Amino acid sequence: MKKLVPVLALFLGACSSPSLQGIFAPPGDGAVDAAAADAAAAITDPEPVTLDPTPPPPPPPTARTVDQFDTTTAENRAEALAAPVEPAGERALGSTIASLGSPTDPGIWLKTPLVSEVTAGRVAYPVNGKSVNVELRPSGGAVGSGSQISLAAMRLLEAPLTGLPELLVFAN
Repeated sequence: MKKLVPVLALFLGACSSPSLQGIFAPPGDGAVDAAAADAAAAITDPEPVTLDPTPPPPPPPTARTVDQFDTTTAENRAEALAAPVEPAGERALGSTIASLGSPTDPGIWLKTPLVSEVTAGRVAYPVNGKSVNVELRPSGGAVGSGSQISLAAMRLLEAPLTGLPELLVFAN
């Protein structure tokens, strides 16, 4: 470790050298060109669109517990747990490994690369047989890159909040 510290200090000192700054910084006067800014803007998550006409409100800024972050109503949860209206009309999209999405993003949803537009769907957790109606949102990732699921949906599935459950995904 003692040998690493001088090497790291030398490297960091070299990074500040005017002759090497072009290697570690964009060329030019440091201004980001418009094309790069547009590309970066396209990478950010789009504003979520909800299929529910009355989505739950965002959690309060003082939220600290799971119950405080989950702002879904009893009506939202009952709708999510209801049997699909047209189960014969469902189509299986595949399976995905899901991590917990942002707890500040309210609602019952799954961001997944298995869809390219917001659509109604359902996810099933085969470990316990539970399933939940969700809003499927495109993640923009490559198929196989995994998904993010809302706190409310994860709770309704009774999946471990710190786990990476494998879910079956269906579109209505």
